[in-house]
Amino acid sequence: MFVPSNYREPDSSWMTDLMRENPLALAVTNGTVEDGPFATHLPVIADPQANDEWAPDLSGARLLGHMNKANPHWGAMETGGIVLLTFTGPNSYVSPTVYEKSPAAPTWDFTSVHVRGVVEKIESSEQTMDVVQSTVRAFEEAKFGTGWDMTDSVGYFHQLLPGVGAFRITVTGAEGMFKLSQEQPAEVRGRVLESFTHSGCPRQRGTADLMRQLP
Repeated sequence: MFVPSNYREPDSSWMTDLMRENPLALAVTNGTVEDGPFATHLPVIADPQANDEWAPDLSGARLLGHMNKANPHWGAMETGGIVLLTFTGPNSYVSPTVYEKSPAAPTWDFTSVHVRGVVEKIESSEQTMDVVQSTVRAFEEAKFGTGWDMTDSVGYFHQLLPGVGAFRITVTGAEGMFKLSQEQPAEVRGRVLESFTHSGCPRQRGTADLMRQLP
């Protein structure tokens, strides 16, 4: 990902926070010349059995994901292969009317993290179940769920398990782009922030929240 210097994250915690708050990633791997690349949207979590301390570029971090085995992407994925995960955070169109100056050009403020890593397909049914349950637990304990107790549904999980393909990713590096009108003069950026803050669009308000956190 091309990241101009003024759009780089202030520190690595911005990347980890974005990934945890926007866990639906797009997983992309190379395919054949005939098929082209494979891309699948899927939830990704940090491996709860791995070390919580992540390097600034996230290298060495371990992530877990799973997909439907009927998906051709699963068949094309190989242990030892390279995967790109893209996580998208708050973003919004910026109209030149907000700038209150002319000439001007519209743009799109956005936040994104690209994670590269090595895939390990999980063959064990027991470990696959661990991935499924860890995923449920991670989201039910976070702001996404309601604290649902999966105990009564574990048997149902076992019925679904033959169709679930789980995998582990060891991160080799990551880049974050936080394009939040940093290129604009302070007064113009302030008007963008004001516009987003009072918007009825939750995506714009989320973008404003991050803009306020910039140093």
